[in-house]
Amino acid sequence: MGRLRRLRRSELPEDTVALARFLLGKVLVRDSAGERTSGRIVETEAYPPGDAAGHAFIGLTQRNRSLFLARGHAYVYFIYGKSYMLNVAAERRGVGAGVLLRALEPLEGVPIMERRRGTRRLTDLARGPGRLAAAMAIDRRLDGSDLCAAGPLWLSVDEHRAVRPLRSVRIGLTREVDRKLRFFERGSAYVSGPRNLHR
Repeated sequence: MGRLRRLRRSELPEDTVALARFLLGKVLVRDSAGERTSGRIVETEAYPPGDAAGHAFIGLTQRNRSLFLARGHAYVYFIYGKSYMLNVAAERRGVGAGVLLRALEPLEGVPIMERRRGTRRLTDLARGPGRLAAAMAIDRRLDGSDLCAAGPLWLSVDEHRAVRPLRSVRIGLTREVDRKLRFFERGSAYVSGPRNLHR
């Protein structure tokens, strides 16, 4: 892995679907208690404005307010009584939309991720959004974090080759189920979801 450079907000597309594509191949970094973990983003899902499957569809609430921040802020929520999920706010301030980070290829701090997850299987450390959050020690305390600024959680880019994404329908939804708004890296062993979606 080459040297990391923090992503600037001006580099992030101000469009949810474009941002979901753009984030593939970028690196998510977590600094906590003097320890660093990082992983390359290999799978995302877009939840654009007006999407009935998105948390912003009901309008601004106390719970989802971070989705309405300027693009590049974290929206973290708790689901199924056990898992946190990390989204990146995707539009201009006041417009609710986000990109769910679904999977990472672990880069730095693999032993730390193994300890947090209780497994040594590399491909399972951050494959799926709940596992991703657990491996990176992401919880509601990081909700609203600016991922383009200095802090405990941030987005970066290195010298990695550009990714040519594939796309499919999103996973586990009951609304807007036919929209092909899931993007993932071709051939990655770290991508989640059923194999028949990997096209």
